[in-house]
Amino acid sequence: MSKVAFIFPGQGSQYPGMGKDLADNFAVAREVFEEANDSLGFDIAKICFDGPEADLQLTANTQPAILTVSIAAQRVIADECGLTAAFAAGHSLGEYSALVCAGALAFRDAVTTVRQRGLFMQDAVPVGVGTMAAIIGLDRADLEDVCQQAAAGEVVAPANFNSPGQVVIAGHVAAVERAMGLAKERGAKRALALPVSAPFHCSLMLPAAERLAKVLDTVSISDLTVPVVSNVEAQAYSESQRVKELLVAQVSAPVRWEESVQHMASLGVEQFVEIGPGKVLTGLVKRIARGLALHNVQDASGLQGL
Repeated sequence: MSKVAFIFPGQGSQYPGMGKDLADNFAVAREVFEEANDSLGFDIAKICFDGPEADLQLTANTQPAILTVSIAAQRVIADECGLTAAFAAGHSLGEYSALVCAGALAFRDAVTTVRQRGLFMQDAVPVGVGTMAAIIGLDRADLEDVCQQAAAGEVVAPANFNSPGQVVIAGHVAAVERAMGLAKERGAKRALALPVSAPFHCSLMLPAAERLAKVLDTVSISDLTVPVVSNVEAQAYSESQRVKELLVAQVSAPVRWEESVQHMASLGVEQFVEIGPGKVLTGLVKRIARGLALHNVQDASGLQGL
């Protein structure tokens, strides 16, 4: 049997209506939404199913919403298909879904923690002070050099190494804009400002990381039943005592997604199953590890062929 990796999406994959088909068709999915509502003390299911989009885009709602849909889908897969993973990984927020899948975090703890994480990340930098941009078609060394030149006493740094030639940078607005201009001068095909409310995964997020550490101190971690590939190290690990430090570091460190996928492929993974809303990660994996089997499960129809 081929080795399978379960991969879970992060912020940016959300859309109104996500998860509704799962809840309509599977009791186990409905239970996940009910548990999320109970844990959070408000109707996150309604925000997932009905929007409005403006509410879903708020970071403090987006993070628990995507986690909830992802875990609902994962539990449906477990119930209906019996498919198990050799590894789990997630992009940024998705790493929490991977840790729930691996049994390290209870879903109830994860959904309340990511709600706080979203609030902390939003509070770390006033709206309008920081931003992010995607740089297409520039190699890593050139981009790191561009960021150093563009900083000029401010912060700008690589935030997501997503796939070959696609890197997201984050930092102060003016520094990110300078980096976009310099990147184009260096030969980048495109430099696109992203519609985000905060500069995630750079040093401006350190205040959020400190606050998150205090929340995680109150959360109990169980043994991992499946190795998880962390964003920070792009390596598989199974030690429960490492979970908290890696989640705290993740807030202000770049997401090493390209290396994470390469690492899983090097360990013999032949199929990647993206679990949760959207198909962003499926598109990235296609560019990172060509020729491997890809599957996406965000509704009942996604179960076909698993």
